[in-house]
Amino acid sequence: MKKVTVIGLGAMGGAIANALLEKEYDVTVWNRTATRADSLIEKGAVLAATAAEAIRASQISIICVSDYQTSYEILDVEDVHSALSGRVLIQLTTGSPEQAQKHEMWANVHSAAYIEGAIAAAPAQMGGPHATIFTSGSKEAFDQVKPVLDALAGQVPYYGEQASAAASIDLAFLSYLFGSYLGFFHATRILESDGLRIDDFGSLIAGVSPMIGAILQYESEVIQHSNYENPQSSLQMSMVTVGLLMEQAREKNMNNEFPLFLRNLFNKAIDAGYGEQDIASLVKTMR
Repeated sequence: MKKVTVIGLGAMGGAIANALLEKEYDVTVWNRTATRADSLIEKGAVLAATAAEAIRASQISIICVSDYQTSYEILDVEDVHSALSGRVLIQLTTGSPEQAQKHEMWANVHSAAYIEGAIAAAPAQMGGPHATIFTSGSKEAFDQVKPVLDALAGQVPYYGEQASAAASIDLAFLSYLFGSYLGFFHATRILESDGLRIDDFGSLIAGVSPMIGAILQYESEVIQHSNYENPQSSLQMSMVTVGLLMEQAREKNMNNEFPLFLRNLFNKAIDAGYGEQDIASLVKTMR
């Protein structure tokens, strides 16, 4: 079980192979551009001549490439089909929930057990405590490959046998992250307009992150249990803040796309009669 194959040696795939080598795994690698493996070979990796040869070298294979189309181009050939039989395939390519479900069915047709994984980390974090890999798929296969995944990430949450789950969790996380980016970038414009330091604000956000997490945990329970009627912060109250964001943008003659987006969404919810409900009732208009 200390043998692992890694297919795909881009920034993330190379980091995965490197992290496994550092944890003293016997790593076989394959990449369409073989020279990508040079530095890994120097550290002890074995370069296979073909993807099929790489898969045959280990009971567990990890593939991490640019997209699912590339994954199929590499794997959906006859010699790889036979090589996969009886082995475990860990898919760490970023994709959609439907792509994950279809890839699991494809793997099962070729007698391979399948684990869908989604990496929440930068390549430099692989193998360290701050990396997270969301996983789903065969429970039997997950139990078999968990030591390998633990070598790659400090957190490896498993979301059950529904193959699409890891991809859905990943996209949900990225939706939150990108929404946070948008709010933060608008915040930097507010600070710049008043001559304030952006890096100091970044430190402030880092410090209050546990409080923000607690708020979002509360709102998740409101939505899960449809308990919108006893708000900590109602939509109507929150609309006052949105109005202030609009006013500040007008005063400083700066871009107002973010507060305008908020105002339109909030107005839709208030027009639907949710004004006195919890701010989480916004999700009802998004349904």
